[in-house]
Amino acid sequence: MQITASLVKELRERTGAGMMDCKKALQEANGDIETAIEDMRKSGAAKAAKKAGRIAAEGIISIKQDGNDVTILEINCETDFVAKDENFLTFTSNVIDAVSAQNPSDVEALNGLSVGDQTVEEATQQLITKIGEKITVRRFEKRTATGPVGTYSHGVRIGVVVELEGGDETLAKDIAMHVAASKPVCISEDQVPQDELVKEKAIFVAQAEESGKPAEIIEKMVSGKIKKFLKEITLLGQPFVKDPDQTVEKLLQTANASVVSFIRYEVGEGIEKKVDNFAEEVKAQAKG
Repeated sequence: MQITASLVKELRERTGAGMMDCKKALQEANGDIETAIEDMRKSGAAKAAKKAGRIAAEGIISIKQDGNDVTILEINCETDFVAKDENFLTFTSNVIDAVSAQNPSDVEALNGLSVGDQTVEEATQQLITKIGEKITVRRFEKRTATGPVGTYSHGVRIGVVVELEGGDETLAKDIAMHVAASKPVCISEDQVPQDELVKEKAIFVAQAEESGKPAEIIEKMVSGKIKKFLKEITLLGQPFVKDPDQTVEKLLQTANASVVSFIRYEVGEGIEKKVDNFAEEVKAQAKG
């Protein structure tokens, strides 16, 4: 069967694949476009599986607000170049729309959601085939707020959602901007994980003992360091970025407001990135 340009064009539009890949698939399927699509999807799944072990630590943090509903999403790829690709951006937009509309419980459920005539998982595999990098829908959260909500995006690499009780959206956005810049661990001291506090205290004690000072002095030194540590990692204890002369707690008290919750996502946080050692690579090639 003759493979016409219009048939290739239709397959490209339906799969997003390159022209030569579409032409080859149609030739192998004897011009049957449905068979070609099925074969390409199988091929795409195989290619995606090969890339599964690679590290994807770049990507996008996306935020969507619809009234009181706010969704934040992270999708990863391997390079910042792909994070700017129009296909990747469109995919991200489609996925966050699906999360906002369909309320999946977790990433596994999200992968089964419909985006057009595909599931998210199928669309991911198709994008991997087209772009040539590992793509991962990593995490998301959706909140329905009862008070003022503020969101802040620092480019596409950091996204923050803040919900207040009292105050207004302007204050909530200011707090969101502060969270993006200052990276608090939690809202207040009572929320600090105990294992983290114990670990830091042990470090402070060891440092203080090196001074050779009496036990009672060491205790005061450690107590002072812990207080400073707690102020540094809690939102309420931090100096407000727009006015470092007052803490976030003081700012909120002035507005008769409190922070109900905050979410801060940063692209690739917690993912161990591969560091290329080019010198060692050259040595290995030379030896080969």
